[in-house]
Amino acid sequence: MLQARGLKAGELPEALNLKNPEMVYSVHDAYADAGADIISTNTFGANSLKFDNVKEIVCAAVGLAKRTGKKVALDIGPLGKLLRPSGDLLFEEAYELYKEVILAGKDGADIIFFETMTDLYEIKAGVLAAKENSNLPIFVSMMFDSNERLLTGADIETAVTMLEGLGVDAIGLNCGLGPDEMFPLAKKMRSLTSLPMILNPNAGLPRSVDGKTVFDIDAESFAEKMQKIASLGVSYIGGCCGTTPKHIQALVSSCKEIESFVPENKKVTRVSSYSKTVVFDEKPIIIGERINPTGKKLFKEALRNKDIGYIINEGVSQKERGAHILDVNVGLPEIDENEMMYSAVEALQGVTDLPLQIDTADIKAMETALRMYNGKPMLNSVNGKEESMNSVFPLVKKYGAVVVCLCLDESGIPKTAEGRIKIAEKIIAKAEEYGIDKSDLIFDALAMTISTDSQSANETLKAVRYLNDNLGVKTILGVSNISFGLPERETVNSAFFNMALSNGLSAGIINPLSDAMMNTYHAFMALRGLDENCESYIANVSKTQAVQPASQQVDLKTAIIKGMKQKAVECTQELVKTKDSLEIINGEIMPALDFVGEGFEKNRIFLPQLLMSAESAKASFEIIKASMPKDTEEKKGEKIILATVHGDIHDIGKNIVKVLLENYGYDVIDLGKDVPEEKVIEAVIDNGVKLVGLSALMTTTVPAMERTIELVHKNTDAKVIVGGAVLTKSYAEMINADFYAADATETVKIAKIYFKNLK
Repeated sequence: MLQARGLKAGELPEALNLKNPEMVYSVHDAYADAGADIISTNTFGANSLKFDNVKEIVCAAVGLAKRTGKKVALDIGPLGKLLRPSGDLLFEEAYELYKEVILAGKDGADIIFFETMTDLYEIKAGVLAAKENSNLPIFVSMMFDSNERLLTGADIETAVTMLEGLGVDAIGLNCGLGPDEMFPLAKKMRSLTSLPMILNPNAGLPRSVDGKTVFDIDAESFAEKMQKIASLGVSYIGGCCGTTPKHIQALVSSCKEIESFVPENKKVTRVSSYSKTVVFDEKPIIIGERINPTGKKLFKEALRNKDIGYIINEGVSQKERGAHILDVNVGLPEIDENEMMYSAVEALQGVTDLPLQIDTADIKAMETALRMYNGKPMLNSVNGKEESMNSVFPLVKKYGAVVVCLCLDESGIPKTAEGRIKIAEKIIAKAEEYGIDKSDLIFDALAMTISTDSQSANETLKAVRYLNDNLGVKTILGVSNISFGLPERETVNSAFFNMALSNGLSAGIINPLSDAMMNTYHAFMALRGLDENCESYIANVSKTQAVQPASQQVDLKTAIIKGMKQKAVECTQELVKTKDSLEIINGEIMPALDFVGEGFEKNRIFLPQLLMSAESAKASFEIIKASMPKDTEEKKGEKIILATVHGDIHDIGKNIVKVLLENYGYDVIDLGKDVPEEKVIEAVIDNGVKLVGLSALMTTTVPAMERTIELVHKNTDAKVIVGGAVLTKSYAEMINADFYAADATETVKIAKIYFKNLK
């Protein structure tokens, strides 16, 4: 709409709020006349990474949208950078960038609307900025790919889990897909979420006609398709790329008879990491207990030495043995627990996709971890003491977590099941006062050692059964507590674990490296009919036989695959003493990168894991380089230029491509973001480059990409690869690109083939 009114290629649309406000208002007015109820402000990319006058731009934008007399949504898009540990942007930096926009626009807006979001961690930073700096409803709309994943790996269930935990007011889907492609995703989201839903698809797929981007679904077809999608139970519908006022007018007409949908609370107990959700239902959950210093001399020493590698190894080994969630307790009196908790959570989320259970009695460390955690964690713990509930429940409500509730209070731990049940009822009532549903509570009936009370196991099991059957809550136990003071503890632990599972235990905090405990778990699952064809039982037997020897020594290839950077360094330091550099690269590093790349392509490995593996490989390369004789001239690979096109500041995709290409030995010349066409040509000629990679996220910047391609072809013999969220293979062909890459790993494949053929 703005391009049709004179917006030039590479010109920033948000700047028009000040330069040409009437042009912007005319677009708002056209959509308002078409019947839209909510008008989004022209602020999608308005942040301090792009502008130094954000407040002025946002205030003007809100005023222009408000002139229509409709509800105003303060529109906020992605920042264009990856957050740590995958990228270099700190969580709190992202928070501050969003805070600035929200403070500037909240007074005139009715809704804060995050849209086209592709990273849950970035969404969390934005949502917290909105919650802490305004009282407006918060809507979040995300862009999923055809594999039903966000850029950083989250599936729909994981996104729903985290955002419901954070307490947003509506969630949904926009951009990337047309109504037909979005329908199955919308259906899945509706089945999972208890929130009102938003759906804003594109008007089909983009095409380039005479240098302009057009879309292939007209207004009538769009409205017809949207009628079907709205009937799924959607509260807010509209359009994204390519949807003109005619599309909205037809949409209003076709959907006016559909009643607004009010969803019911599904009351599901779920926790998540950045990409994986664990649901507490009929299958009991294993929580790995080994990241805890209690009774562990080596772990205590690791904490004193800030040895994060030790913690990572414990996390990885527990995942390999079948843990579903990892308990994280780093509390020692002589260390800074707050600082160590931050480091441990960040490091673990960098190498494993398992959700974490934050285990601390330190309220400061608890809030630090809840705030920076990427997903919806478990929290261990709260108890029936008023002080505990009044300290912990506000944090659970604010950040979203499933909290472990210990059945003890000011009077201590009741000896009987009845006493513990009364405390559980008190905790449920108190949580409700804070607006926390009991589906976010999981109760620990407390396993007390039978060495001092022969009836303690029976009382615990009685409480577990009652909590499950009569109070309808989930249950958890620290199983090994039952055997303190006894010999052959594993025998007692595994027998008690089986009894607890038979009484409906939802989750056990156990040692996954214990064969006895894991054998008990898998045998129970098979006997209960929860393990089809006994596949998990058989796999566990094989794992038990294979993992123990393997876990004693992690080789370089494994360290890179798992993203264990420090271990990769250590392995490389040993290898360079006895092996040739090329032998290490071709025999260990390249096969590891190929394995990870293939996993990424097949949706088994996601972006954060891909990048952590790349970082590990890079660290390994540095050791190899340092070990080479000083007079050895480093051989540079073929040169490739990368750039995000003029007008586009989103360089996430480009940066990922750069990391992978460099790991495969290419000499990457990174021109950065918002790169004018002339600068690309100049760099190609000056450096004698034969391959150029161009990236664009927004439809408004694709014309700049097309002109850059035209200039490259006209002035050089270099070839051009293009990629980005708004592009398709056919669209790439229309703008005369030589190659289209759907993701970073495909770019590497294209480069390999191209340079091979060039020779």
